[in-house]
Amino acid sequence: DDDSQNQMSKTIFYLKKSFGAYSFLEAKLITGRTHQLRVQLAHLGFPILGDDKYGDFSLNKALQKKGLKRMFLHAFSMKLKHPLTDEPLELNAPLPRELEAFLSQQSQ
Repeated sequence: DDDSQNQMSKTIFYLKKSFGAYSFLEAKLITGRTHQLRVQLAHLGFPILGDDKYGDFSLNKALQKKGLKRMFLHAFSMKLKHPLTDEPLELNAPLPRELEAFLSQQSQ
């Protein structure tokens, strides 16, 4: 609906590593809007690699040929409350192999 498009969203971004034309960021969501990271980064001129909705379509095609077959977006840590006990939970997941491989290529 139109109201959700006008709501404030807030994210804190941390630069983890720069690879010339690309940057590896960590983002801490303060609000949780639909496509929040994707919209904010595209608006700032830093679209997420592989993003087929808000990204750089010609760059994405070139990156597919270099092996990046998906959006470079990964939730490595999530904090939430257990739905039954209300206990705090923290879930962690390492960066997938294909994204690690892409980062390794950029470091060479």
